[in-house]
Amino acid sequence: MMTVLNLSFAACGFMGIYQLGAVEALFRHGERLLGSIRACAGASAGALVATVVITAPDKLEHCKEFTYRFASNVRRQKLGPLTPGYNFMLELRDGLEDILPTDAHLLANERLYVSVTNSRTGKNCMVSSFASRDDLIKVLLASSFVPIYAGLKPVEFQGQKWIDGGFTDSLPIFPAGRTITVSPFSGPQDVCPHHAGHRKIHFRLANMNVLFSKENIVRLNQALFPPPISRLEAIQQEGYQDALRFLRTEGWTQ
Repeated sequence: MMTVLNLSFAACGFMGIYQLGAVEALFRHGERLLGSIRACAGASAGALVATVVITAPDKLEHCKEFTYRFASNVRRQKLGPLTPGYNFMLELRDGLEDILPTDAHLLANERLYVSVTNSRTGKNCMVSSFASRDDLIKVLLASSFVPIYAGLKPVEFQGQKWIDGGFTDSLPIFPAGRTITVSPFSGPQDVCPHHAGHRKIHFRLANMNVLFSKENIVRLNQALFPPPISRLEAIQQEGYQDALRFLRTEGWTQ
């Protein structure tokens, strides 16, 4: 009997461009794998990427362009997203409104699992049911909301307030079958960079193991404060190559 396969994308801020590169490789060379995927999960930026896979695969190029534009706008601010008057969440919402199809919530129901954190209890919740497109957008915004960095008011959904899912479960793993994991941080994930570092020393970021390396420390900073576009383009290509290597190693390419 074939093992149930799922995909999960890590919380990673603007390093989500790496995951979009990985998704491009999956779309181009991993048709057999994608045909076997039951569901996708993610936290924060990873949830946005998972949503694209499930609901808007034809908008991948659009998503990359939006990411570059978003990063450029943040870089232009004197204090990045913390600059008074700059509305990080509004720009993200506008991007989601532009990218997601009208039936996105129907496509996402029970196939997309979004990690969010209850701002009052600090507990994680995985949301997989969406009554409307607007509900789906609210959940995605909640999963991406880092207090102070992205604003002062948590996102309200179903009468409660929510913040970034990366605080409590930054790389969701499905309880049944195999979860193929994608992360821009070097570690034990299926698709990730291979950085030099202390191979036996890892640290945990809300359920995700990350190699202790200089490169990872730099990327953690760049997740919140994006590097120049030329560097983001290189990271996107890295994601593409790492995913292609995974497909070839596991025998998923034609």
